[in-house]
Amino acid sequence: MTPSDEILDIVDENDAVVGQAPRGEATARGLRHRCVFIEVRDAEGRLFVHRRTPGKLVFPSHYDMFVGGVVGAGESYDEAALREAEEELGVSGLPRPEPLFKFLYETAGHSWWSYVYRVRCELPVNPQVEEVAWHTFLTDDELARRIGEREWVPDGLEAYRRLRAFRAGGAAS
Repeated sequence: MTPSDEILDIVDENDAVVGQAPRGEATARGLRHRCVFIEVRDAEGRLFVHRRTPGKLVFPSHYDMFVGGVVGAGESYDEAALREAEEELGVSGLPRPEPLFKFLYETAGHSWWSYVYRVRCELPVNPQVEEVAWHTFLTDDELARRIGEREWVPDGLEAYRRLRAFRAGGAAS
């Protein structure tokens, strides 16, 4: 099965399941589905940053400050967060990611409910070659300096903006 064939729950504006569709169809038709974003920090508190592979269905070759992806049909956000983090980082035995907040990401061509998590990964990472073309760990200051220098995934930038507001005591919306 290819990533395009993966079955996703299609959800409404309240995140209630209203149907199912293959991922490729959901992407092509802009059907609202569910995604997870996991902020991964190492033992020193640095953030895992990577460049997506050119073959990715959405935002190929863009940089991202989160690992994550779509939530499969019938899968919970929490299950997807752990699965995606372990898959993309190439680790097993990762602590369960901590849920932080949820928001609706919408643009002209994309719509998904997005749950943001965080996790500390003290294990050596071996990123999944199908997902991650390049990676490093950056301090918050290093990441802030690089935001304008590279092409970042737009949903990740929105999640990052909301995460910074959340940490500053503001609303994540």
